[in-house]
Amino acid sequence: MSTFDTDTPFQITPEQIRTIYAGLMTATMLASLDGTIVNTALTTIVGDLGGLRAYTWVGTSYLLTSTAITPLIGKLSDLYGRRIFVQLSVVIFIIASLVCAAANSMTTLVIGRALQGIGGGGIMAMSYVVIADIIAPRDRGRYVGAFMSVFAISSVAGPLLGGFFVDHMSWRWIFLINLPIGLVALYMSTSSLKIPVLKRRISIDYVGMSLLVGAVTGLILVFSWTSEEYGWTASINVALSAAVAVMTALFLWWEPRATSPVMPLHLFRNREVYTLSPLVAMLGGILMAVGTFIPLFLQAVTGISPTNSGLLLVPMMAAVTISSVSIGRVTSRTGSYRIFPVVGTGVGIVGVTMLCFIDNSASGVAFVIVGMVLVGTCVGSTMPVSSIAVQNSVEFHELGVASSVVVLFRSLGSVIGLAAFGAILNSQLSGNVDPKFLQQPRSISQLPEPARTETLNVLSNAISMIYKATVPMAIIAFLLALSLRDKKLSERSALDQTVEVLSS
Repeated sequence: MSTFDTDTPFQITPEQIRTIYAGLMTATMLASLDGTIVNTALTTIVGDLGGLRAYTWVGTSYLLTSTAITPLIGKLSDLYGRRIFVQLSVVIFIIASLVCAAANSMTTLVIGRALQGIGGGGIMAMSYVVIADIIAPRDRGRYVGAFMSVFAISSVAGPLLGGFFVDHMSWRWIFLINLPIGLVALYMSTSSLKIPVLKRRISIDYVGMSLLVGAVTGLILVFSWTSEEYGWTASINVALSAAVAVMTALFLWWEPRATSPVMPLHLFRNREVYTLSPLVAMLGGILMAVGTFIPLFLQAVTGISPTNSGLLLVPMMAAVTISSVSIGRVTSRTGSYRIFPVVGTGVGIVGVTMLCFIDNSASGVAFVIVGMVLVGTCVGSTMPVSSIAVQNSVEFHELGVASSVVVLFRSLGSVIGLAAFGAILNSQLSGNVDPKFLQQPRSISQLPEPARTETLNVLSNAISMIYKATVPMAIIAFLLALSLRDKKLSERSALDQTVEVLSS
């Protein structure tokens, strides 16, 4: 049986849409910036608080909770409405930022970062879902494309801002700056966010939620620990892998039997979902490979400081921004999207192939820059379209969980890719390069010859192996894009469909 929130207005004005969109953009900037702004300050934070053994957990805790919360918040927002979860996510993020800023130990900081992950993951998931609610798929391209530019800007601005706060103020301002921005985002996104809710009296799938969170958490820990603390065959990783397998099997068994499954498995019979989920996972891994290891190499060659390392990604992020915005507009104008993932992933194959020729010569660096631009074009022309295609293919009452599935697979692709590529790098450098150079790559440029050239050659060969591993990933993404159908984009938003149901 269904009940309706009759107090909620059934129309939304263009002014409300602009206010909601501005608020969501601010909130998205807040969450995406926090993923990179901490990196350049970590050594300073450890020096102040101590707790070197918890160093990696500052990043892992955020990644863990932000990924695990994504499918849950998408499903819950389908049941209880978007507004409460947008508000809750931003409030949690603000409170968590206060915890981090006031931390007097690494343990407190890690707990604060885990809470930030919950808020940040909720913000990311809900931003895409709310835009899908109020904007029809036909017009959604230019809005989603602008969201991609936020991620691009944040990846460059984060390290620069983090370095500025550490050098001129205090690392605590990295978290304190979130307070005014968060309050603005909270006001702007919720003052006009009054979307009618189709309330349904159904049970919550607590069993499915527990199994899903447990499996995702275990999977992230396996790959994080493998690349950072333990080996692939370490007993703790073997045991955790077995636990992940068991929880996944139980989840797959339980979900078809649940009254209201947290992640309905019938979604994966939808062509857009089962095609685009692995596609965005592949692209997430490729983007992580470029964003992580290209700065490592270029810092070693140029001697640029880690604080300014975000500048090394400007060519790629400029390509992401230009392609996502321009293709979003074309998609809105034509109502067609299939050609863009096909062309984008094809360009991506060329880009990662060029990165395979990385070395410290002038031509090698030129290949790197062009390859970065091509990979950025691939991501910008494929990621936003993927979200729109999935949202366009599902019923409006499953919009939240379907959108969250795409975000979940993208995050898992990034996590698993980073661990796998890190393992490749370590295996290639083991016994050939002093590990300290990975922590301080720009010190390589200060080595006397021939040690400098020899070290750079080993490093470039190791990173080249990483990009050779991304070539088949790009090819798989291309083949998946080819199998897409060009389903006509709807000109009716989820809000229109909800109002129709409420009025009937």
